[in-house]
This record gives sequence, structure tokens and C-alpha cells, in this order.
Amino acid sequence: MVTGIILVNVERAKIADVIEGIIKIDGVSEVYTVAGEYDIAVIVRVRTNAELSDIIACKMTHDIDGIVHTKTLISLSSLAKVDLEKVFLS
Repeated sequence: MVTGIILVNVERAKIADVIEGIIKIDGVSEVYTVAGEYDIAVIVRVRTNAELSDIIACKMTHDIDGIVHTKTLISLSSLAKVDLEKVFLS
């Protein structure tokens, strides 16, 4: 499983629409509004890097109006109290 954390800057007036659009994307498991340098943090859990790339390069930045900038972090390892692959990829 590939987990991506995508930090997003959004046009303020469009934040609700951006959140609504992002949460509908297959592979997006969580969307958080955050304080600080970024407006939204998005957690993506998919099977391949290609799927993650498609979400970032096409489904988010081209298909959703109002996204100004993204920064993507890719998880190298994870520790959780549940089997994340079983929960998200079953």
C-alpha cells in the first residue's frame, strides 16, 4: 500500500468546494483543515505510486478548481494499531 500525505493551499473562498471535491476521489481516506502554512491535509491510501500520481496530477489539481499549490509526502513506513491494508484496500 502507498500512503501519501498531500498538503494543499486553497483559494479561501473555495475551501468548502475543494474539500467536497477531494473527499469524493477514490483513494482519499481523510481530509483535514489545518492551521499553518497549508489549508488542507489529505491522506491518500492506494495500491500503487501510479494511482497516487493520478490523484495528485489529474484528479486534484486539474479537476478541482481552487487548488493553488500542493506538496506531497510519501510514507516510507507506518505503524498503526490496525491493519491499514485490510481496512483501506479490501
